[in-house]
Amino acid sequence: MNHLIEIKGVTHAYQTPNGPLPVLDDLNLAVPEGEFAAVVGPSGCGKSTLTRLVTGLMKPDQGEVWLHGQLVKSPRKTVGMAFQNPVLLEWRTILDNVILPLEIVAPSMPRADREARAMELLDLVGLTGFENKRPSELSGGMRQRASLCRAIVHKPEVLIMDEPFGALDAFTREDLWQTMHALRAQEPFTAVLITHDLRESVYLGDQVIVLSGRPATTQFVLDVDYPDDGGLRKIDGLYTPQCAEMLATLRDQIKIAQGRDPEAGLH
Repeated sequence: MNHLIEIKGVTHAYQTPNGPLPVLDDLNLAVPEGEFAAVVGPSGCGKSTLTRLVTGLMKPDQGEVWLHGQLVKSPRKTVGMAFQNPVLLEWRTILDNVILPLEIVAPSMPRADREARAMELLDLVGLTGFENKRPSELSGGMRQRASLCRAIVHKPEVLIMDEPFGALDAFTREDLWQTMHALRAQEPFTAVLITHDLRESVYLGDQVIVLSGRPATTQFVLDVDYPDDGGLRKIDGLYTPQCAEMLATLRDQIKIAQGRDPEAGLH
């Protein structure tokens, strides 16, 4: 199997006034090309650190990070990123915000081609007609849709998402989960999603990677077997016994990562 992302024996610690703070310890994981990997774990276990290592924004103290068979040594232009805060530029229209990565990675591309590419994505996420609006004129969910378009407009090798739906209400969040599936169907990409929402991880992920408590290592990997509905995933599938069992397994794994007894009740 062709793994687009490979993390091999990665150990990392942050330097603090009180000495090193270990965050990752001999972390190993692999994401096949075209798959969607969701990463969950206790708060502070190093999930966001993992995204910085994959994007090349940080170097591990030990171990290696590989992307498409190349050792990651510096930031990669071929990585798309989406965060909890959409970080859209208020002085640019939505269209100009979306084409920004193309201005950086493809400066010779004609303006008309950039706009055509951006409009194609904006249409996919239901933002046709809003391309000339400013970010402040859009709702939170609409801004996040625009942010997702910006993250994949340059057809990145991998899309890194650090809790992009965490600040949204439940209904908007579920709507954007379905938007992600529509984008993947039309614009196949490899993705790593950091999330605290187990339902989100099962709905979006092909695999769910559970990190242990800090310093984190790979504790458990769940291969998602989502109820099939003609190749589509519907929200209703989350309420089937099949998904309930996967969610129960993940909840038990999170308890273990937190140092709690999975057989015990909440306390």
